Amino acid sequence: MTTTLGGRDTVRKMPVGIAGFDQIADGGIPKGRTALLAGTAGSGKTIFALQFLVNGLNLFNENGVIVTFEEAPADLIRNVESLGWDISRYLAEGRVAMVDASPEPGETVCEAGSYDLSALLARIEHAVRKVGASRVILDSVGAIFPQFSDSNLVRRELHRVVSGMRHLGVTSLITIERVHEYGEIARFGVEEFVADNVIILRNPLEQEKRRRTIEILKFRGTTHQKGEYPFTIDPTSGVTIIPLSAIELKQKSSNIRISSGNAEFDKMCAGGVFRDSIILVSGATGTGKTLMVTHFMKAGIETGNRVILFAFEENREQLVRNATSWGVDFERSEQQGLLKIICRYPETMGLEDHLIQIQREIDQFKPMAIAIDSLSALERVSTIKSFREFVIALTSFIKHREIAGMFTNTTTMLMGGESITETHISTITDSIVLLRYVELQGNMHRAITLLKMRGSSHDKQIREYRVTDRGMEIGGTFHGVGGILTGSITYTLGEEREYLQKMFSGGK
Repeated sequence: MTTTLGGRDTVRKMPVGIAGFDQIADGGIPKGRTALLAGTAGSGKTIFALQFLVNGLNLFNENGVIVTFEEAPADLIRNVESLGWDISRYLAEGRVAMVDASPEPGETVCEAGSYDLSALLARIEHAVRKVGASRVILDSVGAIFPQFSDSNLVRRELHRVVSGMRHLGVTSLITIERVHEYGEIARFGVEEFVADNVIILRNPLEQEKRRRTIEILKFRGTTHQKGEYPFTIDPTSGVTIIPLSAIELKQKSSNIRISSGNAEFDKMCAGGVFRDSIILVSGATGTGKTLMVTHFMKAGIETGNRVILFAFEENREQLVRNATSWGVDFERSEQQGLLKIICRYPETMGLEDHLIQIQREIDQFKPMAIAIDSLSALERVSTIKSFREFVIALTSFIKHREIAGMFTNTTTMLMGGESITETHISTITDSIVLLRYVELQGNMHRAITLLKMRGSSHDKQIREYRVTDRGMEIGGTFHGVGGILTGSITYTLGEEREYLQKMFSGGK
């Protein structure tokens, strides 16, 4: 791929093949040049570099060379076997060559006189010629420099490495360790000035959780996306980047409506919800959010379509038992292959990992509708920024596949009040359903209202509902009563007695 600036061909790009990276890199890393990959311990430098090389072999038929300065080759090969990368096979096939520059056990290096990497570069050149390599990774060059105090020496030798790679015509990644997540790019403060391109991997601690991000600091002579992007290292797919800036608002919008599973609620929606819409159901604990999800799942099952329920607060047995009490047989639906229930505690992994797992389950099962119960459980184990990124990425993913989604959120107050989740993602969802408790003269009632429904007229009244053995039964509107959504009940003058008589007589 060639990047153009001002109508002229400039720098050719080499696709890396890492999910999300080529999007934020506007096509890949500059071809025939060296990129510095800097990061603290545990940020994923070695995995990223090896994936760059393995993708070259598997996706683009490009051979490679691995130069290891820190780990012994056998250790490096063994460490990536869990990702399904059989480096030993590539070595046997002559598609990969390995140059071992790691120190011998017990070996010490003393700074004495001049030092250069000429001999090592000769070995790398031989390996490149031997396998016809297009990609080279050097992991980690920084391991040979801490013994030296002269930053000029470091700069000179790094420049020698970069020039050597360019002379060979290969595209190379050099990994180098940082001391801090933010601040100087590398230990000596000169490394970033030598390389044409600099990529930074970070692994900061946020609210007792590690969260990896990637930033392209510079690509000399070509374009790239700016800022930090979250990524994760998945056991199946390796490094996966979530590029929010690359998400485009090009999702399809269908006029086809589907049932929510509740006939009266469908009437409130003017005939049902749109097939590719996202519905947020918000309410205090016990208001019936999971019940609405159960109705929603049942509606899809009854039409012969597949549905998935992702639960982050209740286990499968509890969900099945509750559904049975409302006349819905989840167990039978699972046996028929129409329903899949996936239960996980939010704390088991980061939001990026949850997102990848959800996307993978959806692509494998191919449902017509999904439900997330509940978003607030995921919100509690994340930052505001990472939570919003998660919801944006998830909604974009399912909208592109024209899948309907129902998300639940638990409010912190029993009576009215504002939900943090509604504030942060209300603009992302297509419809918002509010479920509220209403206290009237010592009796607890429940209220439902459709706060918004994008692209359609809808019932704007606040209506009472009951939870019975048939599920949610939506009744009439609350007349002469105000303040239901805020939790501060007021009565219209002259309406209190008539309203109470109507409520206690069963609406007669």
